Amino acid sequence: ATVVDVGINRVEDAASERGYKLVGDVDFESVSKVAGAITPVPGGVGPMTIAMLMSNTIKACRQICEL
Repeated sequence: ATVVDVGINRVEDAASERGYKLVGDVDFESVSKVAGAITPVPGGVGPMTIAMLMSNTIKACRQICEL
């Protein structure tokens, strides 16, 4: 499976200079053991990619549901 993690969240990280780090919605460590590919956060999916992914998902739904 390929996992596209589009979430961006800040979590506390005392070791970081800023006091936090960015993570996605997916538990990267556990999912990376079973997924064939996973997008990293940060640096994986940008805003335009997210918009196009949503657009294509809606188009596919309309086509499948014959709307």
